[in-house]
Amino acid sequence: MLEIPESTTISRQAGSLLVNKRITRVVNATSPHKFAFFNGDPAGYPDLLTGKQITSARGHGMFVDLLLEHDTCLSISDGTNMRYYSPTEPTPDKHQLLLLLDDGGGIAFTVAMYGGIWAFQGVLDNKYYQGSLASLSPLQDAFDEPFFDKLLHGVTKDLSLKALLATEQRIPGLGNGVLQDILFNAGLHPKRKKSTLSDTQKSDLFRSLKTTLRSMTNLGGRDTEKDLSGQSGGYKTLLSKNTVNDPCPRCGGGIRKEAYLGGAVYYCVDCQS
Repeated sequence: MLEIPESTTISRQAGSLLVNKRITRVVNATSPHKFAFFNGDPAGYPDLLTGKQITSARGHGMFVDLLLEHDTCLSISDGTNMRYYSPTEPTPDKHQLLLLLDDGGGIAFTVAMYGGIWAFQGVLDNKYYQGSLASLSPLQDAFDEPFFDKLLHGVTKDLSLKALLATEQRIPGLGNGVLQDILFNAGLHPKRKKSTLSDTQKSDLFRSLKTTLRSMTNLGGRDTEKDLSGQSGGYKTLLSKNTVNDPCPRCGGGIRKEAYLGGAVYYCVDCQS
């Protein structure tokens, strides 16, 4: 899924591969998906996007934006895969949107379970999108420990760490996927209540959040996800679907997988408390 390491990686790749290319043709969905969400009627996307040049790209939270001429934007959200095909590669037959470019290549957008593909001019009226644009990223220096403490104290309910960090987009782009290694590196259980953390454990959690996300991003995203070229990220996840049957990388014990709050959590029964 599209979380901070992937939105940052894909936007950087798009800035290198796609900027200054012009959209020559827009092909709407050849494989309709009832959980692919669009801004308005996608039948209007060809008129909105055709002929426009890609001027820049940006990643924020769980979104990647392709910024085009004339205050136009094409944005994808968590759950949507964006893949660039070079002029020597055939574009896929099945997609939810396809942009053909003046270099002979193309950008295909596909949705697995659910996802947004939003083309618009001006401002997109979506609270999660706008909240993501306005938020600090943990990758920024300004996201420091006092800022993190304020975020923790601003939530009045005594939530579990998964509920606190990976729901409601309190930290945009921090989802259930990256959460697993963050909590493992901090030695904390995903069901641990916020109120039970000592000051030292809060500091450990903050440092793990910063360093784990930075490592994931520097290595081009997680190995459970794909980048703009369809390659898996270079960060080897410690706890994920890829490692659920492996021994704990710290103690050699067993990794447990459980369903919790609408998704799977992974943890070491000995290393995380």
